[in-house]
Amino acid sequence: MNRLLKLLLPVLILAVGFGVFQYLKQTRPDRPVTETRERIWRVALEPLEPRALAPMLELYGQVENPDLLRAAASASARVARVLVREGERVVPGQLLLELDPRDLVPALARTGAQVAELEAQLESERNGQESDQAALEQEHRLLELSEDAVARAKSLTRRQVGSQNDLDIAEQDLARQRLAVSERSMRIADYPARRRALEARLQQARAEYEEARLAFARSRVVAPYAGVVSAVEVAVGDQVKTDEVLLSLYPLAGLEVRARIPAPYQAELAAALRNAGSLPASALVDGGRVGLVLERLAGEADPSGIDGLFTLTEGAEWLRIGQMLTLRLERPLRESVVAVPFAAVYGGNRVYTFVDGRMRAVAVRTLGSWFAPDGEERLLVAAPELVSGDQLVVTHMPNAVDGLRVEAHQ
Repeated sequence: MNRLLKLLLPVLILAVGFGVFQYLKQTRPDRPVTETRERIWRVALEPLEPRALAPMLELYGQVENPDLLRAAASASARVARVLVREGERVVPGQLLLELDPRDLVPALARTGAQVAELEAQLESERNGQESDQAALEQEHRLLELSEDAVARAKSLTRRQVGSQNDLDIAEQDLARQRLAVSERSMRIADYPARRRALEARLQQARAEYEEARLAFARSRVVAPYAGVVSAVEVAVGDQVKTDEVLLSLYPLAGLEVRARIPAPYQAELAAALRNAGSLPASALVDGGRVGLVLERLAGEADPSGIDGLFTLTEGAEWLRIGQMLTLRLERPLRESVVAVPFAAVYGGNRVYTFVDGRMRAVAVRTLGSWFAPDGEERLLVAAPELVSGDQLVVTHMPNAVDGLRVEAHQ
């Protein structure tokens, strides 16, 4: 009996367990069917308003000045005074530097004396010419008398009244007088040549005197215009040579900015300059606005691009030669374009608008950067499908696809 119970007990337990399982399975409540719902992504929207805007090109330029003045020493001398320092502003007529006049006065006096000496020689030659012309008349008269004396001596000798010695003396006097007339005539004829030689020497002496006088005047370096001292190369007591640079100065009004224009924009900007004459640009320097105008392109280009030359319209006081600037050049105006955040553009040629709760892809053409009045940089795009009143999705969605379900985020 006990043996039989031991054999049936496990079977009985399994049967009871199976029965309980089947009962629970049959009496369990039905599981509700879950409905799969499409996820809605929250995005920020921005209304579109196509309008006429000018794309901007960011360039990097350097301040320069074609009118940079390099004042050089007019003569070999010692520096007596230096009255300005590098970076100092000066006004027209202000004395900047002076060489020691004692090094220049001797040359001025020497060349002046040469001029006076040659002027006196020329005056003496003129007086001598007048005297020679008057004396020549007397020489001719004496020649006639000598010829008459020879004729009388010959007549007396033929009649054996006069001696041969008297005739010889008369002929000698005649020969000497003819020689005197010839020398006097030659001296008179040679006067123009002597005068031209003296005048040439006088002209050279006057030129040397003018050089000395100019060197003396230029020993005082004076500002020719309002400007800024860019460099001072010498100090008081320095011995300088002729043409050695003393200091550099440039006018504020002549500042220019040279910036490299990439080759892809070269043709566009060259055509715009031909049509408009100039293109506006701007830069910020130490918190101050600098206004510029692109007026011309450089005369030489290379495969990388061409240099653009900008003149200043405002803010020149913020700049110095050699300073680097970041410029924003306004390119030609484009009609019906939209300024959108960079995050709203996908792949450089696609944006999404909000239509009936879904994102709709729109192919666009990018035209370049544009800067809002508050300084925010945006991208200008154009597409016929973008019309005023459309809602642009400005939240960047990594999973953005056409038809993605979204809702506006307030």
